[in-house]
Amino acid sequence: MSGQLAQARIRTVSARIYGRVQGVGFRWNCQHEAERLALVGEVRNRADGSVCVIAQGSADGVARLIVWLYKGPKWASVEDVLVEDLPAGSYMGDTFSIRG
Repeated sequence: MSGQLAQARIRTVSARIYGRVQGVGFRWNCQHEAERLALVGEVRNRADGSVCVIAQGSADGVARLIVWLYKGPKWASVEDVLVEDLPAGSYMGDTFSIRG
């Protein structure tokens, strides 16, 4: 498979999730869901009360995580999700981790 074809099947996104998403297990559950979908990236709390996610992997896996972000864990109350596509393959990590 050529490098360009493989790159085309990879999707990288940055997502910002707003609502009651801190202190409800959002990061841990997001990490679990991303790992289940074989994605790499990170999730972190932001000072404004939102959560930021960078996710990379198969286009289908990333799409499924985005659907999950709109719901979150049962204790969360998601009000809005803003998703921005990044250059495919731009995340350089090899795991999905929880950050600060």
